[in-house]
Amino acid sequence: MTKERLDKILSNMGFGTRKEVKSLTKSGEVSVNGQIVKDSSQHVDPKKDIIEVCGEKLIYRKFIYLMMNKPSGVISATEDYYEKTVVDLLDDEYIIFNPAPVGRLDKDTEGLLLLTNDGELNHMLLSPKRHVPKKYFARIDGRVTLEDVKKFKKGVILDDGYETLPSELKIIESNEISEVEIIIYEGKYHQIKRMFEAVGKKVIYLKRLEMGPLKLDNNLKNGEYRELTEEEVKMLKEAVKR
Repeated sequence: MTKERLDKILSNMGFGTRKEVKSLTKSGEVSVNGQIVKDSSQHVDPKKDIIEVCGEKLIYRKFIYLMMNKPSGVISATEDYYEKTVVDLLDDEYIIFNPAPVGRLDKDTEGLLLLTNDGELNHMLLSPKRHVPKKYFARIDGRVTLEDVKKFKKGVILDDGYETLPSELKIIESNEISEVEIIIYEGKYHQIKRMFEAVGKKVIYLKRLEMGPLKLDNNLKNGEYRELTEEEVKMLKEAVKR
């Protein structure tokens, strides 16, 4: 890895803006290879040089990738004055990276949510041009029929006149309360709820199971999260390149 400016490295690691990092180094709180550094523009190699901030050794990583089993009752945002956010569920060791959710799950929706500070991957996963599939489990108030399956496969017209891309609807159980799985290839606002409303039914429970090649880790309880493995990150990056 080529050397980078110290202030850029520390800023990427969540120690503040370049201006704040400059103030931090001037105060004598930053050292490189045991020597206090007061010039934040100094170039260092974060893979080889030992960087310490306030006596704590810095383990440098440019990007982090987290899988969360999002619980109901929290919003998919980085901050909010009134509501608890998914970022509020993270430990400080991850918050300093300033991760952001990849897309949004409604407040009452559970399941797979990715969080990362890799802005390029975030953008590509959400790009309408990529058509990254997203799989959900849902409970529906109303009997889901084969006619609904056909409509979803064709694309349904939402309340604002937008016609969705074709989606895949699988009936697990058809009853007064039906259970289904659905795969969509876009992410319009409240899309699945609005799709079922378009066929006269109501979603009463929704959980995301998959996003692209990534499947929700069944070992994660609601509100729990873990870092993605190197293989999972590789799969995601390959999926958006196709």
